[in-house]
Amino acid sequence: MIGLLGSLILLIYLTMKGVNIIIAALLSSIVVAITGGLRLDTALMDNYMTGFTGYFASWFLVFLLGAIFGKVMQETKSADSIANWIKNKFGAKRAVFAVVAAAAIMTYGGVSLFVVGFAVYPIAVSLFRSANLPHRFIPAALVFGSISFTMTSPGSPEIQNIIPTEFFGTTPTAGGWIGVLSALLIMIVGGLWLGSMVRKASANGEVFSLPKQGNEETAASLVAEEQPEQSKGDLPNTLLAILPLVLVIVILNILGQFLTPTVALLIALTIGIAVACLSMLRFLKEFWDALATGAQNALVALANTCAVVGFGSVAAQVSAFDSLINGLVNIPGPPLIGLAIGVTVICGITGSASGGLGIALPILAPIYLAQGVDPGAMHRVSALASGGLDSLPHNGYIVTTVRAICGETHKRAYKPILMLSVILPTAVLALAVILYSIF
Repeated sequence: MIGLLGSLILLIYLTMKGVNIIIAALLSSIVVAITGGLRLDTALMDNYMTGFTGYFASWFLVFLLGAIFGKVMQETKSADSIANWIKNKFGAKRAVFAVVAAAAIMTYGGVSLFVVGFAVYPIAVSLFRSANLPHRFIPAALVFGSISFTMTSPGSPEIQNIIPTEFFGTTPTAGGWIGVLSALLIMIVGGLWLGSMVRKASANGEVFSLPKQGNEETAASLVAEEQPEQSKGDLPNTLLAILPLVLVIVILNILGQFLTPTVALLIALTIGIAVACLSMLRFLKEFWDALATGAQNALVALANTCAVVGFGSVAAQVSAFDSLINGLVNIPGPPLIGLAIGVTVICGITGSASGGLGIALPILAPIYLAQGVDPGAMHRVSALASGGLDSLPHNGYIVTTVRAICGETHKRAYKPILMLSVILPTAVLALAVILYSIF
């Protein structure tokens, strides 16, 4: 057990220090194998690689088409068009709402998180500067709009809502009215909470100020300052820009009733890519380059997630892991409690919602299905649980948003992220478990 905990702490520590997640996962796998009494060659060549390649084979096409769709939306300037429309519609007075809305619309439409971050950040800077709001809240607005409710909501095309369908035999809309209520609660309470935090900081004298490293402003801040204002002629029509997003959501949830959700998502993304390319062809300067970049992005994102799943596959072989699972399964009370805690803890440990689901559900789903627990409730609880502790400081998207996109530091920017993307979703998860257990 000490070795298992030590390997998890090592994984978190190395990723927090900026060590590549693949290297960190391998080193942590070696630690857990040695301390758990496993043969090192079997642990790495069999257990680790089985987990790595199994996840890769299952989700490669989803990652590939999702990344290409995001890149096409970026290259056609559709993402910029949507972000600019929201900026002009709501203005600086509603800067926080505008940033969250822009990120949420694109993410719920299937655009890659990282594309959304880079597309919305310049708009966020413009709005926050005009309203003289503290820059350090921009990462929280981006993260909240991108992952806190959109990726776990019923009908979402994000992979965190698709993975549970493979294990519970459900559709992307699984979870009924409790799933919708949970998403609305996170969205409304989180939006009000974020707005309150920003207003309080402003009332305390905080103003818009770009982060600095020493005496030099960060590259991200300089890019934001130099961002040119886009004229309407430089961007596609907003209705055309948003059409591919709407099509992805609609097609996924219609075909998901007749086909497996994964196949439905692949078809929806393919149609979304085709419609975006054809309807905004004049803005797409380098079609093949967009496909190539999207493919490269997919490989990097998928390999990082596979590395974490591989580590989980090794950890699952040690006796301490069995003891942990047995403890979760035998928690007194409704069985959904054990499922919720199990997925939450594993996603928190790995710092990855999809990676955590890839580790937890193959183990937990058969146990709870055998107990006769409602598959729709398990689907939505699993999705909600993946969106809580996954947003700890070592999460890859958190690190990228705070440091690379916004040029901020965890010290300045992470506290509101913790409140909006860890504490709030976890509280709503607890409420969802209670409601599903009653109704």
